[in-house]
Amino acid sequence: MKKWNKWISLGMAAVMTAVLFAGCGGDSAAEAESDTPAEPAATADNSAVQATETGDASSAGDLPEDVQEIVDRGVLRVGVKNAVVGFGYQDPITEEYSGMEISLAKDIADYLGVDVEFTTVTAATRTELLDSGDIDCVLATFTITDERKESWDFSTPYYTDHVAVLVQNDSGIASIGELTDKKVGVSSGSTSAKSLVKAMIEGGYISGDGFDEETFDPATWTEGVSFQQYEDYPSISTALSAGEVDAFCVDKSILAIYHTDDRDYLEEEFAPQEYGVATTKGSGLSGVVEELITGWLADGTVDALISENGLE
Repeated sequence: MKKWNKWISLGMAAVMTAVLFAGCGGDSAAEAESDTPAEPAATADNSAVQATETGDASSAGDLPEDVQEIVDRGVLRVGVKNAVVGFGYQDPITEEYSGMEISLAKDIADYLGVDVEFTTVTAATRTELLDSGDIDCVLATFTITDERKESWDFSTPYYTDHVAVLVQNDSGIASIGELTDKKVGVSSGSTSAKSLVKAMIEGGYISGDGFDEETFDPATWTEGVSFQQYEDYPSISTALSAGEVDAFCVDKSILAIYHTDDRDYLEEEFAPQEYGVATTKGSGLSGVVEELITGWLADGTVDALISENGLE
């Protein structure tokens, strides 16, 4: 019996030894899999950066409060143009939106893991809707200026355009110098009129007496050239056809859809216009959007969208 007990004791010892070595082997395997340093946990400061690298907000840590509200709502509300081919255009039959800015808006929404809702805006309404909270951001050929940056945040520019002028072929107008004493149609709330006056002054076509960039108002300017403001681009195009104005001035990318066989551009392009995503001043969304845009500029996403939409 004692001999039997001895063998039982030896057997149990062997089993315990095997278990012990198996346990040690499991620890070694775990250590081998942990040779690569762990990524630091996302914080409020770096969550946007980490999420941009991984592709969606769900991989980030705590999101800014206003961004979390968008995620909880399930919809990113974006102000876009609906008549600018290549940037923001709504098909009148299908009502589907297309263009570079539409794609960027969808990409931002995808990153947040939410749907996107488009609201058509004009140069006059885009900031009103942003300030009222009806939309979360604006991607609508919105030119970045120092004055505007005092009221809203803008991302790094994703596109640079120039101001141009469109006229009827039978007008006899071939350059901005020949716009002297003419009336030009512009969009309310745009910087086009100021850019044109500045270009005419620099070209020596008008004196520029009384011109001040900070206080310039197209509604009251009459020195050498005058302006008629309209709420949307189709209205300016109609006015040009009807002879109510002698020329149509705005960013060239916007003019493209109105460049018909009986119209042509004037030879000059001036006043580079850098487009950025506009967000509420100081908002958490501003930081998230900035990280996304700079990332897409770096990895070629923006260049691909420019090419896809014929904006080279």
